[in-house]
Amino acid sequence: MGVHLEAWGISATKITELDWWQETQFKDITLVCTPAQHFSGRSFSSGQSTLWSSWVIQSKNDNIYFSGDSGYAPHFKEIGDAYGPFDIALLECGQYNQMWSDIHMMPEETAQAGIDVQAKKIMPIHWAGFKLALHEWTDPITRVQAKASELNLEVITPEIGAEIVVKDTITTFSPWWKGL
Repeated sequence: MGVHLEAWGISATKITELDWWQETQFKDITLVCTPAQHFSGRSFSSGQSTLWSSWVIQSKNDNIYFSGDSGYAPHFKEIGDAYGPFDIALLECGQYNQMWSDIHMMPEETAQAGIDVQAKKIMPIHWAGFKLALHEWTDPITRVQAKASELNLEVITPEIGAEIVVKDTITTFSPWWKGL
């Protein structure tokens, strides 16, 4: 993507490109480019031309995993084995369909991915802003919570834009989406 950023006037000295399993430092934060399973490109001629990634974000005090868009696959366990356990995992949960299983997880797979990456708690993402798939708007959160309960995995559900504290063990989140 660096070539695009440079074309938009971003200096090459401000661009860092990584491949899977490569790391970089930004001040006191370590960023690790980790695998995701999706597709890239947004036009007929640019398919699979860029890398799709998830991210490990580590500071002195916190270990965070961000899945980005991804289908469920063995990379979640590999990431958990290499960088877990995570204080929190922000995991894609929404815009799914059986025909899209390679690129988006079913809600039950989202909960399992939380177990695979060794997350202490998960925050489902990619479900509440708007709906692109044929499922009901609340279906992703209802199903991921049910599966996470079976797996004894904590799920947090802050309202869109709400602040969260990574290692907070006191705050509870209401089902703000009900009745909307």
